[in-house]
Amino acid sequence: MPPQASEGQQTDGNAPSFFRIPPPIKRLFDRFPLTTYPANDLPQRVPSGREDNQLFVFSDAASARRGRPSFNPQCLKWQAYLKFVGIDFEVTPSNNHASPTGALPFLLPALPIDTSATIPSHKLQKWAIEQVRCEEEQQLNVRFEAYASLLDHRIRNAWLYMLYLDEDNFQAVAQRLYVNPSTTSSVVRAALSFQLQQAARDELLKTSTYIDVAALEGDAQNAFEALSSLLGEDEHFFSRPNPGLFDATVFAYTHLILDEGLGWKHNRLAQLLRQHSNLVQHRERLLQFF
Repeated sequence: MPPQASEGQQTDGNAPSFFRIPPPIKRLFDRFPLTTYPANDLPQRVPSGREDNQLFVFSDAASARRGRPSFNPQCLKWQAYLKFVGIDFEVTPSNNHASPTGALPFLLPALPIDTSATIPSHKLQKWAIEQVRCEEEQQLNVRFEAYASLLDHRIRNAWLYMLYLDEDNFQAVAQRLYVNPSTTSSVVRAALSFQLQQAARDELLKTSTYIDVAALEGDAQNAFEALSSLLGEDEHFFSRPNPGLFDATVFAYTHLILDEGLGWKHNRLAQLLRQHSNLVQHRERLLQFF
């Protein structure tokens, strides 16, 4: 029920009322629903005469020029996969704000340039298959999804904790790679740091009421053991003659975990991973593609 008018307050329909919505506010709400905005425009630095495929990933300019692996697992997964199936591309440093979908990586195929032609990460495998007629791994081995879940959950969760919630690692690695290049403002850097750490914390709390570091490391250890057993003596997963999407997904984590150049302060995952020599050798073989 609406509140009662106080003594002396006018309630006549033609008289002004304290509770009546001001006309400018009413006109604003009359315009709902809000407009849905289109995808972001492409970055301004995209060349107009592009002749090569262009993959936008988290990277720095020097590493991109040399074709080095991205420091982001999701970006590295697709960067590696495209290399493994023989698709040439140039690496361009970017960030989520520059992506038409709000996430990296994405790919701009060779000419012609058209915003609608951008390929987001979830369509990259389909696009690659159309380009080089490679096989779709998921349909060749029914175990693909089951083992992929080990990477998407157990190893990824341990990675999130190590990178974002271990304070020493966050300052030495995550802040240097993701935060500092974005701005020189200490206030903005503090805000971005908080957002990154809170996002990681929220993600981990989706499946648990609290963050148990020992449990995260134990899950990662079990995942490494399962992946090691799956690989066995083979050079690539599922006994493939050439590396495929699953190899790229594993490499995206094993390479970054073992990359001492990132500047890890604490790296329990590397200790667990090094217990499985075949996974370490798998990483070394695939690193040769770069």
